[in-house]
Amino acid sequence: MAMKKKLVVLTGAGISAESGIATFRDADGLWEGHDVMEVASPQGWQKNPELVLDFYNQRRKNAHTVKPNPAHEALADLEKDFDVRIITQNVDDLHERAGSTNVIHLHGKLFESRSTLDPSLIYPIEGWELKKGDKCERGSQLRPNIVWFGEAVPMMEKAIEETLQADIFLVVGTSLVVYPAAGLVDYVDSEVPIFVVDPNLPGMRLRPNLHRYEEKASSGIQKIALLLREKYT
Repeated sequence: MAMKKKLVVLTGAGISAESGIATFRDADGLWEGHDVMEVASPQGWQKNPELVLDFYNQRRKNAHTVKPNPAHEALADLEKDFDVRIITQNVDDLHERAGSTNVIHLHGKLFESRSTLDPSLIYPIEGWELKKGDKCERGSQLRPNIVWFGEAVPMMEKAIEETLQADIFLVVGTSLVVYPAAGLVDYVDSEVPIFVVDPNLPGMRLRPNLHRYEEKASSGIQKIALLLREKYT
């Protein structure tokens, strides 16, 4: 049997938007009515930890009410025919809930907390609340396990490694403006086909083998899945 081709997929807020998760940075630069620096930066956390905790509690509460959509499901289904690696900028768990088994979360995970003293101490969050006074085993306040603006992206090296090995690269629902994630495209070998799906296609350097689909994630991915199965399996 032939080896499965390696399909690396970079996903952003657009894939979860169809499930009802508000996209980060709407046109006004606000996230759910908040200036992003108030709720997604170390400075915001220092200034008002209660606001930050409450903000992510509301995101978790909302995430419990939504379901994976056909785009998440189509990507999970592609594992039957491809070695699929998903690199996501999203903090929700919709890829996993749809059945994807290899998911790298660049910006952290909504349903995890971590110690403010020791970043390696990470805990699952049962339910949706993380409160002031919830502490790690070393006695320090727990914070959301989210990569905030101005913080290092610890999973970036792993994501680059996967991207360098891709046989096919797919970009779904991301504006390609948030770095370092947006820079992953530059690591894709020039021989490797890149498929991009978004209703507002991001500006990209023209290159051979670039295929662009100006549509929503769910319909775009289903078309690409058909094409990939015809052409690469």
